[in-house]
Amino acid sequence: MALIIYLDYKAVQRREKWTSKSKRAALWEKAHERNAKRVLSLIIKLEGLWVKLGQYLSTRADVLPEAYISLLKQLQDSLPPRPLKEVCQTIKKEFGKTMDDLFADFVEEPLATASIAQVHRAKLINGQEVVVKVQHEGIRAIILEDLKNAKSIVEWIAWAEPQYDFNPMIDEWCKESPKELDFNHEAENTRIVSRNLGCKMFPGESYSSNRVNVLIPDVIQSTKNVLILEYMDGIRLNDSASLEAFGVDKQKIVEEITRAYAHQIYVDGFFNGDPHPGNFLVSKEAPHRPILLDFGLTKKLSSSIKQALAKMFLASSEGDHVALLSAMSEMGLRLRLDMPEQVMEITNVFFRSSTPANEAQQNLKSLNEQREKNMKAIQEKMQLNPKEVKRFNPVDAFPGDIVIFARVLNLLRGLSSTMNVRIVYLDIMRPFAESVLQGNINRGPSTNVQWIYNTPVHSDVEAKLRQLLVELGNTDKILGIQVCAYKDGEVIIDTAAGVLGRYDPRPVQPDTLFSVFSATKGIAAGMLHWLVDNGKLKLEENVANIWPEFRRNGKEHIKVHHILNHTSGLHNALANLRAENPLLMTEWDECLKRMEESVPETETGKQQLYHYLSFGWLCGGIIEHASGKKFQEILEEAFIHPLKIEGELYVGIPPGVESRLATLTLDTDDLKKLSEMQNRPELPSTFQLNNIGEFAEYLPAIFNMLNIRRAIIPAANGHCSARALARYYAALADGGMVPPPHSSISNSPLGSHPQIPKFPSKKIHEKQKVKVEESNDSKQSSYARIEEDNDDEDDVEKYSRSSRGTSEGIAKRERGGGSESKKSKIFSNPKVHEAFMGVGEYGNLCLGDGTFGLGFRRFKSKDGDGSYTGFGHSGMGGSTGFCDVRNRFAMAVTLNKMSFGGVTSKIVELVCSELNVPVPEGLSGSHDVSRPLIN
Repeated sequence: MALIIYLDYKAVQRREKWTSKSKRAALWEKAHERNAKRVLSLIIKLEGLWVKLGQYLSTRADVLPEAYISLLKQLQDSLPPRPLKEVCQTIKKEFGKTMDDLFADFVEEPLATASIAQVHRAKLINGQEVVVKVQHEGIRAIILEDLKNAKSIVEWIAWAEPQYDFNPMIDEWCKESPKELDFNHEAENTRIVSRNLGCKMFPGESYSSNRVNVLIPDVIQSTKNVLILEYMDGIRLNDSASLEAFGVDKQKIVEEITRAYAHQIYVDGFFNGDPHPGNFLVSKEAPHRPILLDFGLTKKLSSSIKQALAKMFLASSEGDHVALLSAMSEMGLRLRLDMPEQVMEITNVFFRSSTPANEAQQNLKSLNEQREKNMKAIQEKMQLNPKEVKRFNPVDAFPGDIVIFARVLNLLRGLSSTMNVRIVYLDIMRPFAESVLQGNINRGPSTNVQWIYNTPVHSDVEAKLRQLLVELGNTDKILGIQVCAYKDGEVIIDTAAGVLGRYDPRPVQPDTLFSVFSATKGIAAGMLHWLVDNGKLKLEENVANIWPEFRRNGKEHIKVHHILNHTSGLHNALANLRAENPLLMTEWDECLKRMEESVPETETGKQQLYHYLSFGWLCGGIIEHASGKKFQEILEEAFIHPLKIEGELYVGIPPGVESRLATLTLDTDDLKKLSEMQNRPELPSTFQLNNIGEFAEYLPAIFNMLNIRRAIIPAANGHCSARALARYYAALADGGMVPPPHSSISNSPLGSHPQIPKFPSKKIHEKQKVKVEESNDSKQSSYARIEEDNDDEDDVEKYSRSSRGTSEGIAKRERGGGSESKKSKIFSNPKVHEAFMGVGEYGNLCLGDGTFGLGFRRFKSKDGDGSYTGFGHSGMGGSTGFCDVRNRFAMAVTLNKMSFGGVTSKIVELVCSELNVPVPEGLSGSHDVSRPLIN
């Protein structure tokens, strides 16, 4: 029958091409009705598992044609009943008693007949009203045979259409379905779910904040084949007339059913896997409540899978690519390609709001369009021909644990469509998903003795710092943080604490990568100075001489030092990006083009206004045009390899480091204070504090996106550990001298990660074998993955840079070749400190007593002689890196809860005071966010 229906629809597809548009709809309607009748007739004949399939299909009013829904819904509870004689024989055999011994009354006409059993109303000898569920004779053998046949059909479909490989689903079904055949098992499940949902309260128990208001019948007695339950008078969900007559609010009923399932899945980890309309009633008395029935098919989730599902749900709701991929990895879901944007879109479809049945056709059309879009993206990335893409299955491993979970979500969506209501799953399920994760995340050190990551204490000041971090953690000012400091070239602090994210309880470790926002500018500025030091560039040179396209629109007199000093007048360039399309930040060439087309707003060299977004691409364009190499090449050649900080400092992360990423969140208290503050004259008009709160509010959502993290945004998108950033500034503090090897003892010493991660190969089925070459569509990513089916390299997949990537020269340096790896000093200019700060002979290249020198914020000691003592750069969220030249001191703080400086300032002041190092005036006095660290 499957073959007949398959060929029928294939024929209709061909006939459609020769049919006028006005008649196509009728052509498909007839095909749907014809095949729906075939399916219904065969299911009734076969019984068993096929009835279960029909029940599932009958609920999918959101995607299936009306012909299927109207015909198959009778399978929910209206199958032809088994003879009463057979029912009585089963009861007598199970209990060893006659019907008269058991029941004062037994209604011959069944209340419902479904796939495995039928239900009769009865009255016990003691007068209690009950329902008696009796298993069909011989159904066990039928079900087991059905499972075997279903497995064969699924394998045939996977062979014919590899992208429709449902083997993981049928395998899970084969494991779980036989449990329905033991009514003792169902009885225990019913008791457990009832207790979990608080349907029956016991002395001393209290209601939880997420309690659901549903009813579940009490279990009276059970055997393997008969189940006796408390009778509850209710209205069937498909009885629209009665629901209306009793004044039932269908929206509230379906919402409460959805809440009940959210509780079962996320809170209890034990849920009914069969929520079709036949398994629900609505109580007749007000307030009308859902009555949950039939707990034969249940699924128990491990704590780790339960948390991973909650994490996946919340990651989808917040657009957090990193948390989503992490959740999928934790539950064992593996994909054959690296396309996080498509994964997020698919997950959003999975948790999408339900649609009423009358929108089914439009909904199906949009789902098909989304699928075609995703398959086209796969085809372009993998460079597959049309035949290959039809046979390509992007899923490498599908965990059985989530098969029933996926089925439940689809059944719930179908239920709401059948009831003609709209359910917003993200709103209803969110509190339950949050509760299970927050219950397992120790948010502060008071409840988590492991909150400070277990690494040795290097000094007394580090011990005091850790006490401060504990205090800040207990007041919820820190989520995750790293602090590293060097004094006289040696590590004196290297501490990590907290968790990776609001919904990610994994601990922050020394090699965790944090998004540091504008602290990235200090890296980009250092790269420009490195090119000057190597004779590739001059600070007094016109940018247009290096980058000819830049001279447009009156920019021919802008010099390199104007860019570094924030005096080029291009401070508001790209300011409209947020309103236009923030994702344009991922387009390197497009942003460089916009720099070329930009127009100065102030006279060059006359006013220092912070170039909050444009700075990075201005530097990046100069770096690439002056060196003839890509941005990433210069970053690695200048700093990564000489400083031996591989794998812990990126501007645009590669695939493979997602598990080490911290997720950004916002300190809402600081955000409120920020919006109340007065403007600052050194900031551009589009970046003032009265509107910066709105600007900051959406930053975590944007910068948690994986395609943003992978982009080269040299003004705002560095990802690094504190120990890598501190080592960079320690080298700058010593005039470019590379410090001794980092002394931290941890599971992953600094420099132990490869800069370009390598991965174990994943075998692809012979019918799906494809060669994957470097993607041409790589402007949104600084790295692109290359997968090859190569017998000589079974253990390793090859990864290489995209069009913005590295060259063979870097690969040579990674193997130990090239002179760069032997350098002990990354700058040769003895006056490089003056260049960084824009003082001494470089003073004429800076504007007066401005905040910025040449690319770095320069610091005076708080109580010093007025001269500059050091330099660095901070990011909007509070991450910072800086050094004090006079005291040979360098320090970095990285954090994922954007606190706008208050936390960072307390940390810096403590460390500096303990070391008797002057506190940089720009990094003090921010305890009440009076002067936030936004540059």
